[in-house]
Amino acid sequence: MAEDLSRAFEPFKVGPLTLRNRFIKAATNEGMCKKGIVSKGLAEHHRAVAAGGAALTTVAYCATSMDGRTFVDQAVLSRENVADLRALTDGVHSEGGAACAQVTHAGCFTFLPQEELATSRPLSASGGFNKVGILSRRFTKKRMNRDEMSAMVDEFVSACRLAKECGFDAVELHMGHGYLLSQFVSRLYNHRRDAYGGKIEKRMKFPVEVLSRVLDAVGKDLAVVVKYSVTDGTRGGNTVEDGVEIARALEAAGAHMAVLSNGMNVESVSGIFGSSLPSEVRKPPENFIIRLGMRMQKITDFVPVEFSELYLLENSKRVRAAVDMPLCYIGGIQSSANVGAVLDAGFETMAMGRALVHDPSLINQWRDGTAEQSKCTACNHCVTMMYAPAGTACILQQDEAAAKEAARLNLIPASG
Repeated sequence: MAEDLSRAFEPFKVGPLTLRNRFIKAATNEGMCKKGIVSKGLAEHHRAVAAGGAALTTVAYCATSMDGRTFVDQAVLSRENVADLRALTDGVHSEGGAACAQVTHAGCFTFLPQEELATSRPLSASGGFNKVGILSRRFTKKRMNRDEMSAMVDEFVSACRLAKECGFDAVELHMGHGYLLSQFVSRLYNHRRDAYGGKIEKRMKFPVEVLSRVLDAVGKDLAVVVKYSVTDGTRGGNTVEDGVEIARALEAAGAHMAVLSNGMNVESVSGIFGSSLPSEVRKPPENFIIRLGMRMQKITDFVPVEFSELYLLENSKRVRAAVDMPLCYIGGIQSSANVGAVLDAGFETMAMGRALVHDPSLINQWRDGTAEQSKCTACNHCVTMMYAPAGTACILQQDEAAAKEAARLNLIPASG
């Protein structure tokens, strides 16, 4: 018997933004910004997601500055990109959807060439040895001082104001997966002994400062969402108890919604995806981060992690029981039955990544009752294809002609 999904298609208000339904396209690092150019391919990707029924589509990794990038082929919320980002949001709006910019800074998780990084050492919560930089020969990181922290707050605020100018309806502050704000939140990276380190309440102090300033700057006009890792997914990292306290801090600060992710890019990549990256791919990934993730996986995942649906639900329920703020569930939604289970557990919205890379029209199919199960196999090949010439794509759907056309579009500015 088909699941009754009528409640999943009821509107929901997130801050000042009313979503047409409860489905969100999660940020998935599409890899369609060659040399930072916001391309027609990226704009079309998000337009298609909106046309397929998602209420909100999230543009992955919009860096706060040039130094905030993890590598060169990433979008930056800069004056130069306003026209192209406006073309992207216009396309989403033309399909009745809303657009969200995921706003973040890499901190020490950067692989920019030396000539591309303005600082001699990447910034982070704590200084010293930079394990992330071993393979990029950036062996040390700099502990941020108060002046640098204040400047970073201003950088986030400026980026979010620019997102508003670009036509975005929401911003998602990324406090998970090992980026700069996560480096303050996580006990793996934050070893400070001042007001910004120690217990989780202190580790959250700087990220909450960023959130509060962004809310003051754009919160009346844009939904201000926070994505974070409920656990770091590895020994010595944040636990689910930390994840609960993080949610309480976000709620107290006034975040409009939290997206409950998991894991870290380096230490626990399978914690993010709920399964291991493929051990063999058609060709080695061009992107350094993906190659690094696959190497680290061989060290951290002694036994391959097998995918299971709703793999983050139990930990997410712990957070749900602790706060009243709107929460977005993410992790292994593959069927209409999964949707029902997420709503039954009390989550207001749900985010999907790989299933919508496989088929952007899946939401409309569920609405119309023409499908109950996604045909995505969660093989994670789409993850290894990030930043390939054609951008992230599903190998089950992609053919050679489509790949060539996608690669061509990804070199054309979105406003071109």
